[in-house]
Amino acid sequence: MLPLPRRVKSVAKAPTSEELPSFLNSASESEEEEEEWEPKSKIARRPCLPKKTEAKTKKAAAPRSAVARKMVKKVAIKEEMDVSLPIAPVEDNKMQLLKPKEENAGTKPKILNQTPKKMEINSFQGKYQNSLMSDEKPSTSVPVVKQEKCEEEFAFDEPPSKKIKLNECPEGKPVKNLGGKIKEEFEMNWDIVQALSEITNVEPWVCANLIRLFAEENTIPFIARYRKELINNLEADALREVQHTLEELRAVAKKTHAMIQKLKKEGKLSSSLFKELLNCRTLEELDHVSAPYKSGSKGTKAQRAKQLGLEPAALSLLQNPVTLNLFSYIRPNTKGLANIQEVEAGVQHILADIFAKDKDTLDFIRKLCQQRYISIQSTLAKVSSKNGNEKDIDKFKLYHEFSCNIKNIQHHQILAINRGENLKILTVKVNIPDGVKNEFCWWCVNERWRPKQSLKPEFMRLLQSSVEDAYKRLIYPLLCREFRSKLTSDAEKESVMMFGRNLRQLLLTSPVRGRALMGVDPGYRHGCKLAIISPTSQILHTDVVYLHSGQGFREAEKIKKLLLQFNCSTVVIGNGTACRETEAYFADLIMKKYFAPLDVVYCIVSEAGASIYSVSPEASKEMPDLDPNLRSAVSIARRVQDPLAELVKIEPKHIGVGMYQHDVSQTLLKATLSSVVEECVSFVGVDINICSEILLRHIAGLNTNRAKNIIEWREKNGPFINREQLKEVKGLGPKTFQQCAGFIRFNQEYIKTFCSNKKNEIGSRTLLTKAGALGKKKNKLTSCASHQPNPLDQTCIHPESYNIAMRFLSLIGGNANDIGKSDMQQKVNVVIQREGLEGTAKRLNTTVHTLQLIIDGLTQPEGYDIRTDFDKPDFKRSIVCFEDLRVGATLTGKVENATPFGVFVDIGVGRSGLIPARNITEAKLSKVKKRRSLGLGPGERVEVKVLNVDIPRLRITLDLIRVL
Repeated sequence: MLPLPRRVKSVAKAPTSEELPSFLNSASESEEEEEEWEPKSKIARRPCLPKKTEAKTKKAAAPRSAVARKMVKKVAIKEEMDVSLPIAPVEDNKMQLLKPKEENAGTKPKILNQTPKKMEINSFQGKYQNSLMSDEKPSTSVPVVKQEKCEEEFAFDEPPSKKIKLNECPEGKPVKNLGGKIKEEFEMNWDIVQALSEITNVEPWVCANLIRLFAEENTIPFIARYRKELINNLEADALREVQHTLEELRAVAKKTHAMIQKLKKEGKLSSSLFKELLNCRTLEELDHVSAPYKSGSKGTKAQRAKQLGLEPAALSLLQNPVTLNLFSYIRPNTKGLANIQEVEAGVQHILADIFAKDKDTLDFIRKLCQQRYISIQSTLAKVSSKNGNEKDIDKFKLYHEFSCNIKNIQHHQILAINRGENLKILTVKVNIPDGVKNEFCWWCVNERWRPKQSLKPEFMRLLQSSVEDAYKRLIYPLLCREFRSKLTSDAEKESVMMFGRNLRQLLLTSPVRGRALMGVDPGYRHGCKLAIISPTSQILHTDVVYLHSGQGFREAEKIKKLLLQFNCSTVVIGNGTACRETEAYFADLIMKKYFAPLDVVYCIVSEAGASIYSVSPEASKEMPDLDPNLRSAVSIARRVQDPLAELVKIEPKHIGVGMYQHDVSQTLLKATLSSVVEECVSFVGVDINICSEILLRHIAGLNTNRAKNIIEWREKNGPFINREQLKEVKGLGPKTFQQCAGFIRFNQEYIKTFCSNKKNEIGSRTLLTKAGALGKKKNKLTSCASHQPNPLDQTCIHPESYNIAMRFLSLIGGNANDIGKSDMQQKVNVVIQREGLEGTAKRLNTTVHTLQLIIDGLTQPEGYDIRTDFDKPDFKRSIVCFEDLRVGATLTGKVENATPFGVFVDIGVGRSGLIPARNITEAKLSKVKKRRSLGLGPGERVEVKVLNVDIPRLRITLDLIRVL
């Protein structure tokens, strides 16, 4: 039997202090004594995921022949291909995907609930290594072929992930017979699957599957649509949350092992410390455990006392106090040992350090705090009240004397308090009642740290003072940091998720197609910029008019002439400077029927990010001959015609539908918003033959280079005929094709017309080709002959399911050319009513989710767009003034932004009104529309009632009546 190979050494670089909030970077206990938690203006950057690497290791076995090594390598590759998703064994030696507990209760605990083996670090050798090695046998619940030696040799040729990517799914077909234990690059004493499940409240089997799917570089849109059976039908938001939590856990593991390597190198690593470090699940716990061992100028008080030789005295007080004589430690000429008071102080510091680092002690105080009323308070800072800006101080008026239970405080309140503290306007404090301290001290003295023998009165006083010192100087600051860190982290995540939900709602606004539009970028001194675009987004005319400088009547003639010339009856006004005056100008002309015979309407659209886009390289490339000021007017008009195609050109954070977006982690915000954009573009789909490069790069699996290669292939070889041609594009391997193919559409009518027109030309060119006269133009003309259109390419059905789709068509007696027609819907209904969805899926040997997706693809009408279920812009002909509002008045409006404390609605008076969160109930929301969460999103039309009008502060309070 071959000996076990030596474990590959993992070297990690610890994140710098700039990557973590200030309250997670306590360098030593001495710093904890003087400084309280203080949020910084620079927010933490999410650590990048470590990429798994395998280094060469020395062979422990005897040399073998080249033939033998080659055979073993093949076995190893096959094993790697079979390990991707957790499975559970069932009867008759068949394998099936891992399912919830109730379906496979007998096998699941063996896979997911078993405690992971403690893994040693190769560099941490000596007396602790043998105790950390595990002799457990592999679980019998998963078939295991032990070839660890082969896996190490397999790393010599090329990384295993490379071969898996090329060989596992060559045609994009899902491999379902997968299994094996999840192995992390940095092993800890806790199971990452269980930890992920506990934090996210997602079933363990789903978490295990998601870890595998993410490891295989699957994108969230692909998983959410085509792997529903593996994730229990989770939505994209939940997948993002799991992915972010997984990255956080891996960051903790990576930093822990970096700390272990550092401490081992410095000679400070002991077996107990090694165990404590591997038990850490959060950065706060890791920082607390490792803080005493960090190198500092002075070290902690406990470290200085230990250097004076007082550690045996402290341990003797707990274990054998009868023989303890503190007077023997007095050294008159040594600072810290000069008298009995200094000796007692040193012993007290060592005992306090022991108490504050004990896991049971910390668990007790945390549990105690959960049962008590812990509050967070904010008050006006003394410095700001004297020389602060009154305007800034008034913004935080609600928090000048604020107190709330940490269990009930809202996310936006936490972010507001943190911002006020950053501006030095507020002073924030966490209040833990004295009862917690008293009960904790009694428990420590009488139970947890009760000496084995009776203590003298002076030793008992020393023990009590040590416990109180540990609580006041070490444990209480730790609890405050933990509470504020948890509150801030949760608030930031909610803020980012809210921004993502609002952005999705905005991107999926229903497009207004089939009409010419006039975009207006309002302005005073420099005039209003106009741009008229055609129904196909082509720029027809641009101009500048000066509506607010006494030339309104003359400019009205020019506007009327342009509207009549291009038959344009829709005006889109940006909501920037001079928006209110420009809106009143057009409303007055419309009410007078000045544009007759045209029935002109207008709408207000957000112009957030339009100015930034107008001077961007993308805008210069798209509109090179146009002035940047006029480009913004074009962008405003296109935001109504096709919001998704236009808004993807702008960096998401500039769209401005978030809450405290500048106060949260910018790395997390950017990653989440980019993922939301990718999700929206992918689910809507793009026509590969007409879409822009900017839109194409947001498809799942694609990036800037791949999108550029697709456009270059299209320009060189002509339009794509079917999805299979994507494999011919440079940089699009099997994995990329698997991720993007289902989200790319093909207009069948356009392709058939193109192929028909080229057929005769190809035939005539064939003779010239044989004569050698055609040369390099052969490929472009013969693309239609070598590839045939596939009607399934216009649907959301993935190529990996085409075989099942064709068998389903044969079952119902349908034809692929009838996709989207009423006859297809009738045939599908007959079969489903007769056999049921589950019965049909079983008959086709597929899953219910895959069959439902096939049915949707076959029955949806040609050109189906998921955005048709969302609201269109609110077109108006008249205007209402702020002064005209009356309490009790009923109005209609459009949601502009949504926050945890309420929804802002544009009711056409120049100022948005607020519907408080308490007025938004489930009964008032539309039950017809599918909602991702209880709430409203940007773009939705609502009917509201005015509750209060505060004219001096320009605030309007509304009540939601219903969603239109």
